[in-house]
Amino acid sequence: MTSTVPASLTRTAEGSALQAVLLDMDGTLVDTEGFWWDVEVEVFADLGHRLDTAWRDVVVGGPMTRSAGYLIEATGAAIGMEELTVLLNDRFEKRIGRGVPLMPGAARLLAELAAHEVPTALVSASHRRIIDRVLESVGRHHFALTIAGDEVTRTKPHPEPYLAAAAGFGADPWRCAVVEDTATGVAAAEAAGCRVVAVPSVAPIAPAPGRAVVPSLEHVDLAFLKGLVTEKR
Repeated sequence: MTSTVPASLTRTAEGSALQAVLLDMDGTLVDTEGFWWDVEVEVFADLGHRLDTAWRDVVVGGPMTRSAGYLIEATGAAIGMEELTVLLNDRFEKRIGRGVPLMPGAARLLAELAAHEVPTALVSASHRRIIDRVLESVGRHHFALTIAGDEVTRTKPHPEPYLAAAAGFGADPWRCAVVEDTATGVAAAEAAGCRVVAVPSVAPIAPAPGRAVVPSLEHVDLAFLKGLVTEKR
């Protein structure tokens, strides 16, 4: 976890109930969910296995250990979890070395949050090495706090990453708005008690109490996020 704010920070978004905005990375801010699948297909092809496209919905948005473990079991590949994790991260890091494309609306949303001094965190299941490389394209200055999947004891869909982000800002989880693109991330945020905006990238996500579903970040702005968070739980 990296942070540039004290744990006691409790600034609200211009006096509203919203205290912080917590953003997922892959598929939410950057168009990389397809990159991960392509890398998985390439690595397993090198191992002599062909991935079924139906497995994509299973592994999307999950932590590396879950995705890699599932693919090892599904293919019967003779490779260990640790070795496969290294291969996947190495291949992915090489792929994004020339930069990553932002999702539509991401640059505008990040600029608006910065202009209004809304405490903003990046909360990802990706490893620190990957986050740091992606931040070279997205802009590290947009985030006062970043949390990687290999920096928490239990990553998404467990609520720990989002609870850690809220604690890093000294914020109440229920006064934090989360933006996610997968069911795994949504589950983590809602288990933490946060309000959620789902922007599905691969598999559909249904609306639910305390959750909004929109087709892209172009439908999300600060006013929208404030509207999700109320003074009462």
